[in-house]
Amino acid sequence: MENSIEYNGGENFDLREMLLRGRNLRLNEKVGLFESFIDDLNKQNVMLNMRCITTAADREVTILDRNGKKKNMLMFGSNNYLGLASHPYVREKAEEAIRKYGAGIGGPPLLNGYTILHRQLEERLAALKGAEDALIFSSGYGANVGLVSGLTNPNDVIIYDAFSHASFCDGIKMSEVKSFRFPHNNLNLLKLRLDQAANQTGSDVYVGVEGVYSMDGDTAPLDKIVPLCKSKGAILLVDDAHGTGVMGSRGRGTAEHYRVEGKIDITMGTFSKTFAATGAFVAASKPVVDYLRFFARSYMFSASLPPVSIAVVLAGLDVLESEPELINRLNDNTKYAAERLNSLGFNLNPQTPILPLRVPIGMDIRKAALKFHEKGIFVNSIEYPAVPVSQQRFRISIMATHTKEDINKLIEVIDEIWTSFKSSEKCAAKEFCYEAA
Repeated sequence: MENSIEYNGGENFDLREMLLRGRNLRLNEKVGLFESFIDDLNKQNVMLNMRCITTAADREVTILDRNGKKKNMLMFGSNNYLGLASHPYVREKAEEAIRKYGAGIGGPPLLNGYTILHRQLEERLAALKGAEDALIFSSGYGANVGLVSGLTNPNDVIIYDAFSHASFCDGIKMSEVKSFRFPHNNLNLLKLRLDQAANQTGSDVYVGVEGVYSMDGDTAPLDKIVPLCKSKGAILLVDDAHGTGVMGSRGRGTAEHYRVEGKIDITMGTFSKTFAATGAFVAASKPVVDYLRFFARSYMFSASLPPVSIAVVLAGLDVLESEPELINRLNDNTKYAAERLNSLGFNLNPQTPILPLRVPIGMDIRKAALKFHEKGIFVNSIEYPAVPVSQQRFRISIMATHTKEDINKLIEVIDEIWTSFKSSEKCAAKEFCYEAA
């Protein structure tokens, strides 16, 4: 493909510049520019996206490097928080389901894509969230898009947290609903927005927050948000993708953690985090769920999840009930990792197993990511546009299956990378170097 746009990016060229330059380019120019960008990253040996994992998702994985050689790595980049992806009971139930129901189902839920397993899972998810009913989507993205676009009208109002997931924001765009964003967890401005929306007549007001925010690992203070919404007559939507299965003593989610179970109007959750599968759900009153079955387009016009995927989540719920010690182990590991990091100069007070390490100004995130890779530590480097340029970070995900030795190795590598950066001319102040979200 001929590329008439010159690429002069080098180390300083990033996705932000790529997006800005690409806005006014035709397709062949835009993709040609991006191809040159990717080729340059490969030449610098810092293209670490989509590393091929050749083993089960566990605390240790084997990947194929760019040269096709196998490399063992400690996994600190997975949302498989409780290790359910490779749990023997979950594996057994998955094998049992595929023998009984086959590999797939071949249809949408409203037609032929609804099995007894799907109904059983909906009932258990509703019970998990203290709701009357639930429905299952084929992805978390589809759940948020279908939820927002299916429920709202253009004259309704959605007030949502600035850190809300892209899928929720896309649902707002699709629905063309009036929307107002408030600064992250700023309840004073949320109240102000609610007061302003009170003047709307003949419309509903929704508030959208996340139980656990994936980039910073903090939570929405639901103990304060729930009564605020009730007092203003607003409908509360909680995206509990990263909270379900992790938060609360029984893993019932962020509402359990804040002791407001059964008081959330509508909860969205996914299977791709704690349950290490794919798919999502929405739990709410039965009338709302029945309505969404017909008016959430991403539900009506998507194929159902195969029975084996449903069986995996059902098995994960069984493990949550039978092995509560997994959550205790996860919390212990998170606490231990935070204590070790704080001993190095970081300032972490984690509420969840997500530990964000902000990249100091001057540190090359791609070169640092390569160093993690070379040392056998699999972490996720979060660059723009996933986060603002000033808030790029490494996101550490702790699992219940990690050992103390695993965590010690992680801390050793982090210390080495940050110490190397501190010793360079680009960093003068220790506390600045160790800036953490």
